Amino acid sequence: MALAKVRLLVAALWAGSLWAVGYLVAPTLFATLDRQLAGQIAGSMFHSMALLSLGCGAAMGVLLFFGTRDWTPKRRRSVLLIVVAMVMCTVASHFGLQPMMAAAKAANDGSFGKLHGISSTIYLVQSLLAGWLLWKQA
Repeated sequence: MALAKVRLLVAALWAGSLWAVGYLVAPTLFATLDRQLAGQIAGSMFHSMALLSLGCGAAMGVLLFFGTRDWTPKRRRSVLLIVVAMVMCTVASHFGLQPMMAAAKAANDGSFGKLHGISSTIYLVQSLLAGWLLWKQA
């Protein structure tokens, strides 16, 4: 019972932080600050968000291994797949696209917008998966 509550708290932390940073904080930064400063702060926040996502993904993996004995194997597997997909979104975006976006921005070659769009789409998918993760906890 206690592990189920911890698992729910980790899932809520993960989902809530994704939603707050991506859909509240970042747009507010760009609405109130100049683009360069907003971009620097948002980039720093998304870096922190990526580290938090990796930590939450690891914690969920441990909690799913030890704290779901009352779940069916099918339910455990489906939740684990959601967690893995969310972690892969973080890895693809933070370690794959972010360096490419930084290089495109420095080179000013016009590909930054396309890469940013791909990154935003991955973030949206991860955000939807986070809602599904919370839903599956019940």
